[in-house]
Amino acid sequence: MEIGDLLDETFRMYRRHFLLFAGISAILSIPLAALAAFSFFALFNDFAQQVGTNQPPDFSNLGPSLATFALFFIVNLALYPFLYGSITYAACESALGRPVTFWGALRAAFRHYIQIAAFLILILLMAIMFCLLPLWIWIWVGWIVVMPVMFIENTGLIAAMGRSWRLVEGRWWRTFLILFLIFVLVEVVSSALGAFLFLAQTGLQIILSPYLSVAISEGASVIISSLITPILQIAIVLLYFDLRVRREGLDLFQLAQHVAAPLPRL
Repeated sequence: MEIGDLLDETFRMYRRHFLLFAGISAILSIPLAALAAFSFFALFNDFAQQVGTNQPPDFSNLGPSLATFALFFIVNLALYPFLYGSITYAACESALGRPVTFWGALRAAFRHYIQIAAFLILILLMAIMFCLLPLWIWIWVGWIVVMPVMFIENTGLIAAMGRSWRLVEGRWWRTFLILFLIFVLVEVVSSALGAFLFLAQTGLQIILSPYLSVAISEGASVIISSLITPILQIAIVLLYFDLRVRREGLDLFQLAQHVAAPLPRL
């Protein structure tokens, strides 16, 4: 596929399986949304009470609120492998024309949970430790199809990282351009939804307290952001197939349809 075709197919697949992708993202993001809303409400409410007493701020009283924020980040780390893994698996199966359910995607993510978590933590640590952003981008693009490789080719993390690097090799700039365009589209959609949430928050402040409206807005932003997450994961899966077709000359979509077709009766 050309770049435009790949982007079109990304949104086309999302529309075809919207309930599946959106359902996975929204259901797994509900605990995060609830924790985010409660954390912001508790923190702002504590600050408001201290300001109202005209006393110097006592940060020791913010312990419960900060503990809630810490729990939010821990739950984030625990759920993100499920979120990204299940969406990637659902995109892989959908691209191959196979039926997939919410529980099937969740089970597949659970089987690879340790590997997915290790990969995401590795990418995060590299982003923190590397002083040169271009170096991190170069490595990250080379490993961009690690997760589709793990699910489709049923390999371990180390083998998938090497396999991804070989597939991207020689096509790094094209892969980077596709990812860059996807990120631009995602940011445009996120900005539009963010503006809508800001207007909704402004309206809520008329009937609710500012702190409660901020909490509701933060919780809603987590849910809405989760609906945008599948776009990048679907694009990465299609990019994996595209790289295999270009490098290995194998049309996996046609091959999958041929294998799935019933054999003629004798």
